[in-house]
Amino acid sequence: MAHTFDELVAKQRAADEAHARVRQLQETYGPPTQTKWSEHQTATWETAWRAWRDLARDAQVAVSEYARQENTPRHEIETRVKQAVRHEGPGTPEP
Repeated sequence: MAHTFDELVAKQRAADEAHARVRQLQETYGPPTQTKWSEHQTATWETAWRAWRDLARDAQVAVSEYARQENTPRHEIETRVKQAVRHEGPGTPEP
């Protein structure tokens, strides 16, 4: 599947947001080894963790495919994507 650079940035942003949600839940619930989580808390955290894992995997696969398509080393594409996520707002033109 062909991807655009903007799609890569969007996928990475989604994965980063999902990771932030997992971290937020862990901070809210406390360490599971020190605080007994309810079934609901455990299910909520596991769902968030799976979403993060799946989004991160999809972003990584897309970066690899894009790098092959552009005949550019993967790490260069990954660096550009991470810089765009950190420093650019929505609607920023492709590099």
